[in-house]
Amino acid sequence: MRHTRLRNKPLRGGRRARVREQVYKDPRPAEHFTRFHEHTRAKRPNWVYDLVRLVLTPVIVLFYRARCIDSPNVPADGPAIIAPNHFSFLDHFFVAIYLRRKVQFMAKSQLFKRPLQFIFHNGGVFPVRRGHHDDEAFKTARAVLDRGDIVVMYAEAGRSRTGALGKPRHGMGRLAIESGVPVIPTAIAGSEKARNWKRLQFPKVTVQFGKPLRFEAVEEPSREQAQAASEVVFDRVRMLHRRLRREGRRSVVKAARDARRAAEAAGRRPVDA
Repeated sequence: MRHTRLRNKPLRGGRRARVREQVYKDPRPAEHFTRFHEHTRAKRPNWVYDLVRLVLTPVIVLFYRARCIDSPNVPADGPAIIAPNHFSFLDHFFVAIYLRRKVQFMAKSQLFKRPLQFIFHNGGVFPVRRGHHDDEAFKTARAVLDRGDIVVMYAEAGRSRTGALGKPRHGMGRLAIESGVPVIPTAIAGSEKARNWKRLQFPKVTVQFGKPLRFEAVEEPSREQAQAASEVVFDRVRMLHRRLRREGRRSVVKAARDARRAAEAAGRRPVDA
């Protein structure tokens, strides 16, 4: 069975390039991924996570000029879900490098192939079997949350390749409602052009963590309930992303700094008797 096709893409001057289409269904059986799930449920990310962060942080900070806004919105301890938009393979790293806590990612199963699967396997990534209903991925995510850790799950359930935000899927909402843990809407602006590094072009990338949302826990939410929760979270993501694009990073950083100072000043004011 063939799982990839080449299609023509128009270029300047009338030429057409052949690009590989996306594979939307992983043909490998569910049992192939059992060991990855068992590992993630039993262990936290190990030294590989630290090594990858050490290697990639200079690249992300110096070349992509990445900046993080409002990281204190991510809880300092306890379980949480970080829900960003998704443009690039590098989004995992843009989200993680500015957080002191180690986070674990739900990622498409096609990434779990040699040699990179060693890095994913030990660096906090667990697979969701693409193109299939995969309850094992949700069981793993719940295990991570149950031990008090953070799961990163993209509301769109896959990368947007149009340069615009995609549509949220019900999966992230399902996890939010089943677990009842805080959800941090997160906007990543600029990573839609991250692949331009091949042309030695490095876009400026900004990550902003929104204020946490929380949903009443439901043991078995309906698909409609899950989709509604995803929509609520992604509306916040859209708002954060739109502001970053319209006002620019400098303006948003200043507004966030002013808001923090105002909150600190309010906390120091004496309470009237």
